[in-house]
Amino acid sequence: MSKSQVHLPRINGTHNPPGPETQAPKASRFELDVKKLHSLPSEQQDLYLLTFVLGLENYVCSLSHDEVCLQQARVTTELLQIVQLPSPVPTRVIRNSLGRCFNHLLSKGDRKPLYESSNQLVAVISAGKNEKELHSRHAAVYCLGEVYKAAGDSAISLSSIACSSLLRLYKTAQSHAGLRAAIYRALGKVVASVQGSLDESTAKDIWKSARGTASGDKAALVQMNACRCLEQLVKSTPHFDTAVELETLKTAIWKAFDSPISHARRAAASCLAIRLVKAYSSSAHDQSSKPKKSKRSGKKPAPPAEDEDGVPSRPGSPAKKASIKVELSHTDMLHQLAALYVRSSTSNRARAALTHCYIKLFKTLDASVVQSSYGKIADHLFSELLGSASILHDRYRLLLTRKYVQKILAGCLGSKILAESGRLSAAKTLINDVLRNYPQVVKEIAEPSKQALVGALNALASLIESLGSYFSSVGESCQDALIQVVQHPSYTVQIHAAYCLRAFVSACPQQLIHCASICMNNATRELGHLSTGRHSHRRCVGFANGLAAVLSVSPLQPLYGSLEISSRALSIATDLLKNSGKAELRVSSTQVQVAWILIGGLMSLGPNFVKIHVSQLLLLWRNALPKPLTKENTAQRSVAELSYLTHVRECALGSILSFLQTNQRLVTVDVSIRIASLLQNTVEYLESLPTRVKDEDLSSRIVPSLHLSDLTVMVRRRVLQCYTQLINFGPSPGTDVLGESKLLSLAVTLFADPTYTPNSLESSIANSLANFESIWDTADNRGFGITGLVRSQHIGALPGEELRPDDNYLRDAGGDDAEIDDIVHTTGYSHLWQLPEPPATEVTNSAIALFAAIFPSQSPKVQEFILEQLLTLLSASSLQRTPGRRAAVAINTAMALLGALKVAVGETAAEAGDLKHPAVEKGLQTLLRGFVTDPDRYVRRLGYEALGRLCNSSGNSFTTNEVNSLIDLIVSNRDPNARAGYAMALGSIHSKVGGMAAGLHLRKIHGVLMSLCSDPHPTVHRCAVEALAQVAESAGLAFSAYVSSTLGLLAQAWSFDSHNEESAAVTTSNAEMDTPTPMAVAHAIDSMINVLGPDLKDISKARELMVSLMDQFERDSAVVVRSEGLRCWEHMYLYDPGDVKLADYVQHLRKDLSSAEDSLCAIATDGLYNLVRRDAQVVFQLAGEGFEEQIWLTLNDRPVVDGIKTLIEAWLGQTSLIEADRWIARIQQVLTRSAATRTEDSPQSAKPTVEPDLQDEEVAGFATGEIKEQSAVAAPTPSQELLRWQVRTFALQCLSNLIAIIGKDLDLNSDSRPGSILQARVGDVIRMAFHASTSSVVELRVGGLRLINQILTIFGSTPDPDFSEALLLEQYQAQISSALTPAFNADSSPELATAAVNVCATFIATGMVTDVERMGRILKLLVGALESLDDNNEMAVGDLRGLSSNAQTMVKMAVLSAWAELQVARTDRKYLVNVLEPHLGKLLPLWLASLQEFARLRFEPDISNHTAALGADESLEAVYSALNRQTLLKFYQDSWLELVDAIASLIEQDPQFVFDAVYGKKDSAQTNGVTPKTSINYRDEPVAFFFVLFGIVIEALVGRSSNAADTLKILSALKKILSPSVAGNAIFQDAVFSETVESFDRLALTEGLAAQSILVDISKALCITHPSAVEDGNPSNDLTDDIEQLFELARIIVLVLTNTLPNIADPKSAPKADLADGAVALIRNGFEALVEASAIFPSIIKFDLYATILHVFATILGTPACQAAAVPQTLPIFRRFVQRITTDGNQTKSSSLRAQIRTFLHRLLAILSVAQRREHESSLACAKSVLLTISVVLTTASDAISPEEPLLYSALDSTLDCLRDLGLAKVAASCLRSLLLMMPSSSKKENGDDDSGGEAIKRYIFPRLVVFVANHRSDEPDPENARGMVAQALTAFVAATYRDNGPENAASAAAAAAMAIVLLALLCRAQ
Repeated sequence: MSKSQVHLPRINGTHNPPGPETQAPKASRFELDVKKLHSLPSEQQDLYLLTFVLGLENYVCSLSHDEVCLQQARVTTELLQIVQLPSPVPTRVIRNSLGRCFNHLLSKGDRKPLYESSNQLVAVISAGKNEKELHSRHAAVYCLGEVYKAAGDSAISLSSIACSSLLRLYKTAQSHAGLRAAIYRALGKVVASVQGSLDESTAKDIWKSARGTASGDKAALVQMNACRCLEQLVKSTPHFDTAVELETLKTAIWKAFDSPISHARRAAASCLAIRLVKAYSSSAHDQSSKPKKSKRSGKKPAPPAEDEDGVPSRPGSPAKKASIKVELSHTDMLHQLAALYVRSSTSNRARAALTHCYIKLFKTLDASVVQSSYGKIADHLFSELLGSASILHDRYRLLLTRKYVQKILAGCLGSKILAESGRLSAAKTLINDVLRNYPQVVKEIAEPSKQALVGALNALASLIESLGSYFSSVGESCQDALIQVVQHPSYTVQIHAAYCLRAFVSACPQQLIHCASICMNNATRELGHLSTGRHSHRRCVGFANGLAAVLSVSPLQPLYGSLEISSRALSIATDLLKNSGKAELRVSSTQVQVAWILIGGLMSLGPNFVKIHVSQLLLLWRNALPKPLTKENTAQRSVAELSYLTHVRECALGSILSFLQTNQRLVTVDVSIRIASLLQNTVEYLESLPTRVKDEDLSSRIVPSLHLSDLTVMVRRRVLQCYTQLINFGPSPGTDVLGESKLLSLAVTLFADPTYTPNSLESSIANSLANFESIWDTADNRGFGITGLVRSQHIGALPGEELRPDDNYLRDAGGDDAEIDDIVHTTGYSHLWQLPEPPATEVTNSAIALFAAIFPSQSPKVQEFILEQLLTLLSASSLQRTPGRRAAVAINTAMALLGALKVAVGETAAEAGDLKHPAVEKGLQTLLRGFVTDPDRYVRRLGYEALGRLCNSSGNSFTTNEVNSLIDLIVSNRDPNARAGYAMALGSIHSKVGGMAAGLHLRKIHGVLMSLCSDPHPTVHRCAVEALAQVAESAGLAFSAYVSSTLGLLAQAWSFDSHNEESAAVTTSNAEMDTPTPMAVAHAIDSMINVLGPDLKDISKARELMVSLMDQFERDSAVVVRSEGLRCWEHMYLYDPGDVKLADYVQHLRKDLSSAEDSLCAIATDGLYNLVRRDAQVVFQLAGEGFEEQIWLTLNDRPVVDGIKTLIEAWLGQTSLIEADRWIARIQQVLTRSAATRTEDSPQSAKPTVEPDLQDEEVAGFATGEIKEQSAVAAPTPSQELLRWQVRTFALQCLSNLIAIIGKDLDLNSDSRPGSILQARVGDVIRMAFHASTSSVVELRVGGLRLINQILTIFGSTPDPDFSEALLLEQYQAQISSALTPAFNADSSPELATAAVNVCATFIATGMVTDVERMGRILKLLVGALESLDDNNEMAVGDLRGLSSNAQTMVKMAVLSAWAELQVARTDRKYLVNVLEPHLGKLLPLWLASLQEFARLRFEPDISNHTAALGADESLEAVYSALNRQTLLKFYQDSWLELVDAIASLIEQDPQFVFDAVYGKKDSAQTNGVTPKTSINYRDEPVAFFFVLFGIVIEALVGRSSNAADTLKILSALKKILSPSVAGNAIFQDAVFSETVESFDRLALTEGLAAQSILVDISKALCITHPSAVEDGNPSNDLTDDIEQLFELARIIVLVLTNTLPNIADPKSAPKADLADGAVALIRNGFEALVEASAIFPSIIKFDLYATILHVFATILGTPACQAAAVPQTLPIFRRFVQRITTDGNQTKSSSLRAQIRTFLHRLLAILSVAQRREHESSLACAKSVLLTISVVLTTASDAISPEEPLLYSALDSTLDCLRDLGLAKVAASCLRSLLLMMPSSSKKENGDDDSGGEAIKRYIFPRLVVFVANHRSDEPDPENARGMVAQALTAFVAATYRDNGPENAASAAAAAAMAIVLLALLCRAQ
């Protein structure tokens, strides 16, 4: 993967990389210079050899086949020479590299050297007997294994010799664990390559040795490799298929199951599973009777054979009998494992290994076998594991087994093996074969046990969650079964059934109301039979739990909830609490429990439901939690009464906790104080209870299975949980109002009290000094009171804390299978599956969380006292006699202090507090240092994590002292645990304090950690490397100075055998197996890469070393090392992509993408996403063929992982327009592709979606045709099935995104190539949409209809390219209609009906069918839905009825929006008039009522003043309107714009009809919509609905919640709303106008050109209709008070123009280089608006606007970008403006106007002067435009210019000069002609005024033009014929003079003179 040659630096960690003298020579890169090697210093020899070997490996890997054959012999010689080197000895890195070299040579080249290499390696293995030669023999063993792995099938004859040599070496390698492991690894490779050709005697020798090693070796690595060797023997040879060998294998594996290292247990489990699978035969006789026989005699199970060497071989009949090959059915296989699992002597580790064995067994078997046998597998697990007596009699074993069964059924079978149809079949099996048999229905079928029901419910819940909507096909049967099971007498079964019911309702929300109704009715019925003694109290509790679970789904599925049921449930609960005091004790307890369960379930509905009942709830809680009586009174009560009172408190506290968790917004200061007082009452009650109670009679118990002590613990748990929630998330009521100081002492007592009373004799024995090993292996379900927040390496989060990814950086080395082994270390019930802890453990957890939240906020004296108390408790003498409790107290205390410090530094939601008092710091330091040196590594972690946060909290001085103290302790203390803890403490301090504050200590910390990295003890050097990585990550760039030396040390740690699992010492090897140092090294390298960042490019030597190590990481066998290696490559490519071979990196990511390990797959996904985000096409090209399919199959395996989806979305976003055709084909393939990895032949795999159940011939015909076409093209075989529905839904979403992107491209470019492709493939798209819309999954059906809607929107009006007279989509009418039909069936959903209604409207609006009679059922459905809105009955769309109120609103808004869409389209499609006319009278009031309701929901505050009681005239919707507010707002938000647009268009088309409909049907409007409680007072001027529309529109514009397209629609609607007929003068009210103008200001600055153009139109219209504007055409000369509004409107227009042309406001601003078409139109529109607005401005102020207009036009004229289009479009408007302002004689005489025109002329001349320099391409056009403008001004405004004005003659001179300017002469001549021929204005003619200005112009230019024509030289060029044009102008002038004056006029003499002059000039020109 690296591009650079590998050169490793010196590995001493202190020097720079070696020079040329220490590097392997390049000239002979595969010849080792041994003499030079030995001449180097000893510390450099390892480096030289490592450099040479890695370089040799890179060289060998780069050779082609021919080159390998040429160099094979020489390279092999060198390899053998290195293997036999006496010094330096080959380490693990060198051994692995040499082995890979042998592998490459024999794989790429020929196999001629195979025998020679094998013999020489065998010779090395066999030579020598001393331990000094073990290193060379170790290397030879590894290389021999690689040789056989590459070409062993060609060296079969040598296999016996090789195996014998390896077995002989094993006997001499007893002191070297790594060598023993390598021997079995090599033996396994030999067996795998030779397979059945292996000699039988050799195979038996290996078998015998491996069995003994697997069962007896102390090194876990050796055990693991021995088990793998046995696995290879089982798989590859036929010599061990007998029953005797199976038993001997089980004997060996059984002992390996008890290994403390999980890797060895997993290898043993895999071996046994492979052996059982090999023995499996589908035709084998089911010997289920044999297990029963052994079970009857199972009271004394025969122990496994103790002979490690196996059964001795001897002649005779026993050998013949043993030679029979054993065949097992799947039942026999499972019984083999169950017999081992249920033994009472089986350890928890062995049970975990057997769970691995089960999983490996099922993964190895064919998926079809597993699916067909699912029922038998489940029955086996339920009956033989959960139902075993040895399991049932031990509660811990039972709970442990329940987890394992769930892991097998849900984690393995349900999510890894079974496909979608298989999961559905499995769910049916569980429902029909287990759940439906309770209660017993058929006498012959036994009722399932409690444990079987729990296991089945857990598995079914997991299946339902994974299947989602696909599960709806079995919804009815599942509902019936769950309702039956939820009334089971066992509370455990009830809770699991309620959870399963919740999962079921979440997946099938249509069943929510039905399930809730059944549970409520049954609970009500059973409550009436409580006194009959028929177990009704248990049924009541079960139904209550089921109802609460169902109700908790309502907030997640708001369309399917029912306010009536929720309100009724609250009413039932309240009545039960009121009447409970009248009933008998046991009946009353059931009533109270049911009531509080219902109230707790209702709390999940959220604050909008609960807030109107808070006062009522507080009253109920106060009644349930009163102040306790005196102790004497309590002592007089019976046990039954005390149990009842305790039970009531526990139930009430449960509802309080639910309230605090889900309604934090309602917890005010007053509410928190009240709840705190109730909690304090409960604490006092608990203190008043007797500590010991005499033996309780069963009849005195409220709950038969719970003692009073159990109820006490449960109440204490709830109290602490409520306190924790209240303090962390509630408001701070004041100083110690909640009694925090007392709570602190209580919490300390609960988690750190040394006195511990075990529950059983077994726990007492385990707690003794002699028997105690580790608290993590305790199996009593309590763990001596240990907290559940610490589970080995995992630390739980405190309330309000967000765990960061680095919070658990001590990664487990076992990969994903470690979850099963972690279950052994859990102390509670089910951390893995997110179930709560046991009450006793939860008490400890809550006490710790409460301590953490309270301790930092106490005074220093209280803190100091508490710390002294903790020190005293930890050193109590009683703890020395109880090591289990001592360990638990230490862990609890450490976790409590860590939590308190997390709070102190602000990592949680609680108040931070202060721990900076010196005495407090000293006490914390003392405690934490003790934890840092604890032998338990998990306690050490708590200690150093807390110590780092303590330094962060205490400041620099404390940190400095602590760092120095830790360094001194490291030097003086030789205890490995202490040194490891101190090292991690230094890393944690630097990490938590931060690089800036800890920078002063970086050098010292780095030096100490560097020295510790070389410590021989595995714990020390591993922790040192991890700490070094922490320091590097937190130091950042400050660490860059230490990178070189650190890298050298890390390379040393990577290469040394003492730092990995192949160490010679057993203890080191086992420690490295459990916590591998190589993983820490890889993590540290990743930290180094992040430290250097982009500087990697400049540090070549460090980069080369990193790349070399990363190459090693990716070849490592450990998953965690490869994971860290992938992270390294990802960051390396991010910072320095040039030194990463992208092709190799992509291939590596592709390989890991399909890994079975989720961690590897996730990292590979992230890496691929980063690459695809840069260049998707390159990545997919490098990945090669099949990569696309691999991505979709990976998503199919992990459909809930968002990483793959994000990758595909990035891929689509880059290539959608480039590969549109491929994307359509790609998605079509995904929708029809089969998941070939999981096949099933059973009939149950038939998908219900293939043949949709459609009701008419048209639909059925199309469906049949489509199915035939699909089956003919790409129909999957019967053993295949489609990808999961989640993947297909995502593919449809991708197709929808693709179509949306192409649609946008089509809007910009009508000739878009992707648009043409989509048009050509529109048939395929509709086909895909049809199949999706007729599936059984709601999400797919909705996606299909949305696709159809998109296609109709884009191509609805597109003509068919083959038949231009027809539309493109006309041929697909039947398909579209067929796709719509299922959406209106009775089994449809509101989401589906909404999508279908939108499609109907789009279909009608496209115009494919213009005849109303032919629109058929599509129009009929819309009309029917509209008519149902008028009825008082429930709304109906087609056959869909019975919708909830929210769903009805959703569908109603969709219907109204659909009709609104038709109304908007009516403008362009006249045929819609006939569609809409009959219904407009009904639609308009409904539209207005909906908008009014939307305004009420949007703007009115929450309704919070209601009480719980309903008024006589109040509906549930009115009382709980706030509950649905957010849900309903979404529906209105999606539709309001269409409604406003429809009303606005209707106003524009027929305003009188609108007004008549509104005022004439006002009552109707209020009956169809929800009328607000407070009516709006309208003014008389606007129509009644103006303020509703106006408020909604303005709020939408201000809220910025809409996109650009919606903003245009909103502004367009506002333009219509502000018409005078609708708005009147209301818009000009001060408040309304100021709000509007502010919105316009923001929009003008932020929105695009289209929106700005609409703003200009609105501003212009408001100007024209303003009350202060011109009335009746007579300008007003008075300055009114509101004239400022006109200025504001004009300012908006100018602001828009300024945005486009910034040089209008600031001449120094550089104008834009080019203007888009929209900008030109906007300039024209804005300028025209200013001109039109100037006409209505009062004359007293209009001159200000004139100046603005002149300035704007001058700016446009002088802007180069405007010359091409803007100036030609604005010049005519400017001409009209000048003509208008000069028409009025009064204005012409105005000095202001004259001054403005003079200024404008001056500016024009300046612009002309600049333009004549020709500095820009547009200068010529600019000059022409200026000349034309000068001509316009002089011809139209000559009256306003004095004849004595010098500027007048300057302008004329400039124009005359242009006659000789190339390019301007023709334009100048035309302008002069206009000036010469201009006529006096008609007003002057009528008045007889003298046109002095015009005459002066003529007098000035006439003689000059004559001279210009006459004085013509032949050598003077005239390319534009300017003189000819001037001559024609003079001729025309003479003719005009005669025509105007007449021959009899006195001026005729002047005309004759002019003629003479012109004639003379023409004659001169002729000469």
